[in-house]
Amino acid sequence: MVSYLPCVEVEPRQPANAAVIWMHGLGADGHDFEPVVPHLDLAPGLAVRFIFPHAPSIPVTLNNGFVMPAWYDILSLELERRVDVDQLRASAVAVGRLIAREQERGVPSARVVVAGFSQGGAVGFELALTYPERLAGLIALSTYFATRDSIVPHPANAALPIMIGHGSQDPMVDPRYGEQSAARLRELGHAVAYHDYPIEHSVSMEEIKDIGRFISACLAG
Repeated sequence: MVSYLPCVEVEPRQPANAAVIWMHGLGADGHDFEPVVPHLDLAPGLAVRFIFPHAPSIPVTLNNGFVMPAWYDILSLELERRVDVDQLRASAVAVGRLIAREQERGVPSARVVVAGFSQGGAVGFELALTYPERLAGLIALSTYFATRDSIVPHPANAALPIMIGHGSQDPMVDPRYGEQSAARLRELGHAVAYHDYPIEHSVSMEEIKDIGRFISACLAG
């Protein structure tokens, strides 16, 4: 029997015909971005189910081994930060099961947008670019491409629409990470919409509106 990550789910008023799977950052949980949904101003006619999975609680080396919700362990914070790549990839597989579950619930993978903030965005890069079936889009917020040098992309998502958003004043995840991620994705052949905002490690209303427009564009038609 397949096991799934526990999730917060926000259902549309009509039966869902699309989904956004949105991963939180270190120490948060699936409720973190739930309040954003009403402010996205999605295109009329879209019936999007929002799925916010909870990461498991694990010891985090960076925080002296304190147990907290995390998609993977962080070993150091220098610009070339070291992470537990095996745990990151295991999290990508676990979230990938949620995409498969959406297909079972009648939402094709091509109508699924993957989104992630900070740690969740690093998982999102790995998941979306390696997923063996076409997805609708990828949103990476205030994050970094942790597996940029080792990833083996799947051709199914070679033309995946990607939005990167990053705070220009982010003290937690240096804005250079966002720029590096965009550069690496362009090397891989992706067209990337890169947005920076005058904020720290968070999202702003301007960014939320941009996210809503991006989701609407990915799911148009």
